[in-house]
Amino acid sequence: MRKTLLIIIVFLLNFTGRYIFYDKYAEAEQISFMTLKDGLKIVTEESRIVKIARFNEEIAGTEVSIARARFFPSINVYARQTYLANQPGARFGPQEVYTSQKEFLSYGVILYQSLFRGGSDLSLYRSAEKGLEITKNNTRRLKNLVALEFINAYLDLLEIEKLISVSEKEIESLQGHLKDAIAMYEEGLITKNEKLEIEVRLSDAMQRHLSLKNLRSFYLTRLNTMLLLPLDQEVRIEDIEYDDKNEYTPLELQEAWEEAIERRPEIKIIEQEIEATRLQKKAKAGEYYPELFIQAGYDYTENRYQLHEENWSVILGVNINLFKGGATVSEINKIRYREGQLMEEREKLLDEIRLEVKRYFVEFRNALEKIRVTESAVLQAEENLRINRLRFEEGAGKSTDVLDAIALNSMAETNYYRARYELLRAQAGLNYAMGKDLVAIYGGEYGRDNK
Repeated sequence: MRKTLLIIIVFLLNFTGRYIFYDKYAEAEQISFMTLKDGLKIVTEESRIVKIARFNEEIAGTEVSIARARFFPSINVYARQTYLANQPGARFGPQEVYTSQKEFLSYGVILYQSLFRGGSDLSLYRSAEKGLEITKNNTRRLKNLVALEFINAYLDLLEIEKLISVSEKEIESLQGHLKDAIAMYEEGLITKNEKLEIEVRLSDAMQRHLSLKNLRSFYLTRLNTMLLLPLDQEVRIEDIEYDDKNEYTPLELQEAWEEAIERRPEIKIIEQEIEATRLQKKAKAGEYYPELFIQAGYDYTENRYQLHEENWSVILGVNINLFKGGATVSEINKIRYREGQLMEEREKLLDEIRLEVKRYFVEFRNALEKIRVTESAVLQAEENLRINRLRFEEGAGKSTDVLDAIALNSMAETNYYRARYELLRAQAGLNYAMGKDLVAIYGGEYGRDNK
């Protein structure tokens, strides 16, 4: 009996526990956990801008198919039923002879094959292939750009969360100091103004903490937008561990420029556009040459007056464009001007890429120096706060010294975390500027493939 009663009690407790904690578990399921690798996979595969770029690839692929079709013959089949008001005929002196029925059926097939168009067909086909390569490189460019934007948003959220933790630590220190100050004020060891100053500093710290939390909410919304999640979805992201033993030795600036010029898809895109323009110019110039063609066909006309109702035909002919009002010359000039424009755009792009590489290179070196400085500053600020607290508790120090030490410690930690994530952002930016594949670098465990 006791054993049965015990089983019933255990069952009821288990059922009740599940019911009580159901909402807690349901709420926990609303929190998404995200790593940099997972996020990059989502934004570079599911991003709307990337999907649009893939549609452009499909469109360019159809352009290649259209250009290829010019190499094949065109085949047309026709069928006609003719009704005439007057029956056709001919007069031979006084004699009249009918040559056709008033109503007759005809049908047939015509095959037309161009044999030579001055090389325009081949040039147009190669130009379409260049267009497909351009769209593929543009997709690669957009994926890398989306990856960089996501990495920056991810690092922004990590940074603000660290700053919130620093702010919480500052508030906790001020609250502890206020508690000690109240006790000392009640004993008459400090003045009321000293206590009020701590309260003001605490109020200011709490306001700054609230501002940081609001900023985190904005950064989270931006991240959710990139991840195609609901805007108010809570996301827990995994921190990127900073390896202080990693010396971060980037290339020299000149080497970085050379690698960027070799890797950047934007340069490949504009060079392919120049080549495609030259091919289009060559195709248009092909209109100056005669077109050699062959045409074959079969025709059947239901007409009892004809000697042969069906017939086969083969035509070998030449089409020559003698005059189009100067349109061909103008179109060739238009393409030539476009080629010159692209050449200037290429030089402009090279200048912009060099500037971008230089910018991230300088930011990277600057952040690296900040890391080295702020790391030691944090240790010094913590020691300074510890000493001033001891002096205040022993009655040998002032309350303002403790407040200044708390503010100095928070500033040192804030500067350290800002420098840390500034370094990571600059590193990602430098990799992007040099044309490296960010998904390949950051898609694995961070730092392992970061070369």
